[in-house]
Amino acid sequence: MFKSSRRLFIQSVAFGAGVLGAARSALAAPDGHAAGYDVAPASEFLKTIPRKSGDPVVFTASLDKGPIKATSGGWAREVTTRILPLATGIAGAHLFVNAGGAREMHWHNSAEWAYVVDGHCQVTVVDPEGQLEVVNLAPGDLWFFPRGHSHAIQTLGPSPCHAILAFDDGLYSEHGTFGISDWMSRYDAPTLSQALGVSAETFSPNPKAETYIMQGEVLALDGPQAKVARALDRDRTHRFPLMAQKPRVSTAGGQLYVASAKEFPVSSSMTGTVLKLRPGAMHEPHWHTNANEWQYVLKGRTRVTLFAFDKRVAVAELTAGECAYIPANCGHSIQNIDKDDAEMVGVLDSGTYHESSLGDWLAKAPRHLLANNFGVAEAAVANFGRKRMVIASAS
Repeated sequence: MFKSSRRLFIQSVAFGAGVLGAARSALAAPDGHAAGYDVAPASEFLKTIPRKSGDPVVFTASLDKGPIKATSGGWAREVTTRILPLATGIAGAHLFVNAGGAREMHWHNSAEWAYVVDGHCQVTVVDPEGQLEVVNLAPGDLWFFPRGHSHAIQTLGPSPCHAILAFDDGLYSEHGTFGISDWMSRYDAPTLSQALGVSAETFSPNPKAETYIMQGEVLALDGPQAKVARALDRDRTHRFPLMAQKPRVSTAGGQLYVASAKEFPVSSSMTGTVLKLRPGAMHEPHWHTNANEWQYVLKGRTRVTLFAFDKRVAVAELTAGECAYIPANCGHSIQNIDKDDAEMVGVLDSGTYHESSLGDWLAKAPRHLLANNFGVAEAAVANFGRKRMVIASAS
């Protein structure tokens, strides 16, 4: 009898709400019954999950304060997931090659992306089909080597070359970098003679271990070695002149340059970006639906806000030489908090560039939905912008 009366009461509440008009939704009873439906009641209720306290997510590290691996022709630094545990999908490195230096022929069990910061270099690549490419790169250019493509980097001209590198494996250096000097030093001379068809004496002066970056003679920018460059066609070339392109976004606040597989076809598994922000400007709150993102500050001072998993928010201020890692689908924003321009190099571990933004969501959603979400009148959300900013200038 009690259950029947209760059901009738709930049904009458639902009917009364319908009579008041469609604009007033029927309220669920406080015991788990939904108005108009007979569902199992409950005496215990879960509360809205509160904001998490405790330590914030650690998502930044200093690339340029780490130890260096140096040999006669230059050096490199790296940030892997062993240094920044959150960064399981992407590792970063800073490569510096002296004038006359060359990073020896090698390949990786991961793809390699790079942005040339300063100086000039010549990249030599042999792909799995035996196709050779030799290309010369200048500041603002990218190189990309798919996993397993053998390659080498040699400085051209009288100035050192340095580049920011990224790999689509958080443990790339431990997982597999295969160098020609290291590999060949493991064989004896007769075996190499048989394999390569030359006399055993040819290998007597060969190094007995990895050479990594070797110092050699300085190659002139316009010398005969530079002139042997031959690029493959657009779909196969390993070079892309990013900063010679028109930016994808340009506003009063700055520019965003993007090189995805659409623009740079060989870069099928990674997308490169360069973000320039004027003082006070911001790359609006956004997220990447399909990729982790690794950022490196070339110059300036930025504030990065991360809306991470498990209801945690972290804020970090970065200066030149520091990097940040943003896991896929985590919301984030980047603001220039310096009096001078800021510039960041970024890479995502997908060849397709997707960016969803808070501003776009709020601009396009129906006003009545926003009013409901925030518990306010529609008039309070009527003035949300109707156009994406992407890069918002200082107010």
